[in-house]
Amino acid sequence: MDKEFLIELFAPFGEVAVRNMFGGKGVACRGLNFGLVVDGVLHLKGGPDNIPDYEAEGLGPWQYHRKDGKVVDMGYYPVPERLFDEPDEFAQWANKAWDAAVKADQAKPPKQRKLQSF
Repeated sequence: MDKEFLIELFAPFGEVAVRNMFGGKGVACRGLNFGLVVDGVLHLKGGPDNIPDYEAEGLGPWQYHRKDGKVVDMGYYPVPERLFDEPDEFAQWANKAWDAAVKADQAKPPKQRKLQSF
């Protein structure tokens, strides 16, 4: 997934920044990541309000396997393939992921928050 495709895909959501990150790409708005691409698969941030949506699609969280063998749930879920042909519905999922990222950011101590205000 290249940067131009991601920017076009997120256009109904709003302006995003796409950056190279850890061998993949991060998708951010106002300095806060809420999406990422790993091994060519787009994932969006999950939270209490949208995890049931992913589970209803039969999708689980992306997990990172550390060198010590520990498996870490990263809190991001793969986007259902069908949404790539449904821009309005994709925007709804992107908005829920954004909300989950904002809530997670607000739960951090002030000095660790990433959300940039305008």
